[in-house]
Amino acid sequence: MSQASVRRKPNEQPALLDTELEHLPPELRWREWMGRVEAVVFAASEPVPREVLARVVGRSCNLDLVIDDIRAELAGRPYELVSVAGGWQHRTKKVFSDVIHAAFGTPAGEGAKELSQSEALVLMCIAYFQPITRGELSSFFGKEVSRDLIGVLRAQDLIASGPRSPQPGAPYTYVTTKNFLSQFGLDTLRQLPDFEALEDAGLLSKEKLLAGTITPGFSSNHQNADLENED
Repeated sequence: MSQASVRRKPNEQPALLDTELEHLPPELRWREWMGRVEAVVFAASEPVPREVLARVVGRSCNLDLVIDDIRAELAGRPYELVSVAGGWQHRTKKVFSDVIHAAFGTPAGEGAKELSQSEALVLMCIAYFQPITRGELSSFFGKEVSRDLIGVLRAQDLIASGPRSPQPGAPYTYVTTKNFLSQFGLDTLRQLPDFEALEDAGLLSKEKLLAGTITPGFSSNHQNADLENED
């Protein structure tokens, strides 16, 4: 038989990965599962969901316990394994943010442009009330939310178009993205703090919102007939 005839065909599937590792004693099997999980997370450029990690470990493997053991081993390291955006990701610990900033000029995990106060407030409202239209956002603030402001949030992949609203004209709604969760270190939207916590932290003032003092980035005129039918 020639060498060409035994060469693997382009569409041939690779050999199946042995995930059960039954030939290994329990302790070594667990260590191998830990190494596989950490290797997959380390190689990924975004949070790795549970279903992906489950592909490299055995059916009897408790992924939560594996991750707990990995995190325990990283306790003394400058990075950690965190649950974010529905998956797992290695991230530098916040205590080293000044070090990263000194080395590269930007804090760890903060490559995007810093949001203005108006952009942050609109993003917050979308996060809490999604799916929400631009007209509804404008009504909330008492001033028209400009397309440029929405464009900034979309350009940073913090929001995306959601389902069309049942309102007349079927305007698009806006929702937050997985990147939003990742940027703010959230695993799910359920981890968003409540309004009372935001006020206690001085990050939100209902009085200022109701008084209409948050003006930068908002248009002074209302064009509700025009602002709804957009992508």
